[in-house]
Amino acid sequence: MSKRESLRTAEERTWIGVDIGGTKTAVVLSVRPPAVLARVEFPTLPEQGPERALELIKKTIHELIRRHGEDVGKLEAIGVSCGGPLDRVAGIIQAPPNLSTWIDVPIRSILQQEFSLECRLENDANAGAIAEHRFGAGRGTQHMVFLTMGTGLGAGIIADGRLYHGASDLAGEIGHVRLTRSGPTGHGKAGSVEGWASGGGIAETAQRVVAVAIGKGIPTSMARLAVNGTLTAKDVAEAARGGDKLARRIIRNTGTRLGEALAILVDILNPEVIVIGGLAMRMGESLLAPARRVLDDEALAASARACRIVPAALGEEIGDIAAICVAMGF
Repeated sequence: MSKRESLRTAEERTWIGVDIGGTKTAVVLSVRPPAVLARVEFPTLPEQGPERALELIKKTIHELIRRHGEDVGKLEAIGVSCGGPLDRVAGIIQAPPNLSTWIDVPIRSILQQEFSLECRLENDANAGAIAEHRFGAGRGTQHMVFLTMGTGLGAGIIADGRLYHGASDLAGEIGHVRLTRSGPTGHGKAGSVEGWASGGGIAETAQRVVAVAIGKGIPTSMARLAVNGTLTAKDVAEAARGGDKLARRIIRNTGTRLGEALAILVDILNPEVIVIGGLAMRMGESLLAPARRVLDDEALAASARACRIVPAALGEEIGDIAAICVAMGF
């Protein structure tokens, strides 16, 4: 086979990625990763159980292959990115908090039987770490940590250029680490990193802080949402961008707690870069600047100097690219 033919064959390989979240599920095709050839998204609706979503995943893959048949080469593998807990080796989703009705779903065997393709499953934090390491803000590094900062908070660890899973496939659960004896709850633990520095934790903190402000007559644009009990981290970010002083204080305090968690990671893992997705992309320096200040104060000086703290480079596409990376076996 000539070099040109070899390159052409490699280019014609097609990867299928499935990104499963509590709110939405996306199915993507990629011929030249990280570029996406086609994408379909639909609501996951976990309250209806896994059967509906699984049928939609299969139907969508069939439709994308049929619709883009002339652009699709050899179908290589399917990659599924999903929140944990899960059994990566057996390919089983084990009732993640945002998919509580998905109890022991053998998604790998389901998709392999349907499409006669290799199917790989990975925790979404680990998948995001691979994506940012290969195609995003972690390119060229050997030691990297990726933080998912969404409704919850977790981490994927790249050590010596490879994803680190740990003895029980649970490496990176920084969200479970307790920072304070009390405080907002995350990962089932009051005062945890997830409680202080996740979307859910920010919402819990904001509800309490705004209620106190209302009682003291302190004006805030978040008052109505707090009274209705619908205040979210997104609302806090929007209020801060609009100049709300209380919202800005909440984000600054969240950044401080995030910095404490980053210092733990830096002291233990000594990474070159910590890449933060989700809320860090939306809140930017209002969140990251106070986190960096605390990191500089708390971590070993040499380790802190060696580590950059940056938002994820892949933006809102990270879930799609992460699932493709899982398919590719990175």
